[in-house]
Amino acid sequence: MSEASLAPSRGLIRREWDVAAASLARPYRVTVPMVLMMLLVPCYIFIGDGMSGRPTHTPAISWDLAIPVRPAWALVYGCLYLFLIVLPVLVVRQEELIRRTVLAYLFVWITAYVFFVFYPTSAPRPAELAGDGFAAWGLRFLYGADPPYNCFPSLHVAHSFVSALACRRVNRRVGDAAMACASLVGLSTLFTKQHYVADVAAGVLLAGAAWAIFLRSYAREAPDADRRAAPALATLVLAAIAVALLGFWIAYRAGAGAGA
Repeated sequence: MSEASLAPSRGLIRREWDVAAASLARPYRVTVPMVLMMLLVPCYIFIGDGMSGRPTHTPAISWDLAIPVRPAWALVYGCLYLFLIVLPVLVVRQEELIRRTVLAYLFVWITAYVFFVFYPTSAPRPAELAGDGFAAWGLRFLYGADPPYNCFPSLHVAHSFVSALACRRVNRRVGDAAMACASLVGLSTLFTKQHYVADVAAGVLLAGAAWAIFLRSYAREAPDADRRAAPALATLVLAAIAVALLGFWIAYRAGAGAGA
């Protein structure tokens, strides 16, 4: 393919990235619900730590017993959930949609916290995790960082689907891809034994309720610039996560070398 024939494609790509850069340059107004959301996030750890020693429920069904531990899914769990946390921060830029999305998050987190306190559950983690390698190391890291409580409903699943549904209001293709990622996050919570099937189902229902209350009635079309910027911004987030994953791999290799 000649240089001349490639020039229009390069120009289009350059314009799309210019649109994305312009979107990132716009001011992002901090609101009271946003601040409240940030204050609520650490409570997840405090609630989990407070569950230690308390009787907990185990809403297991036969499917839970049939699903094996697959450490490789820890990479899906970590990377795609991080993607779905960051993506709406960059893609959802319309003030009214931001307001509704933050309220949907607050609804999900507060509802989940009520269940965590009054219906405490413990994750179905194995007593010992067999295996070596980067994936097993990553799953052990996950187990060490996340308390084995706060399971029903799955906040990871609910938050992921709300993020995807909000992004879908801006760009349908990006939103559909995010929905697929949220579904993989749900599966990853089962194969890493972070959640029961009932937790995942409850998380999906909770996200559906948040969408019905706060996002469904938002019918305004996103500005063309925001819609066009969304794919480039999603690519940027994926690239950043790939770099972070490389950093974790380097840390794993350094630790493995030190232990040799």
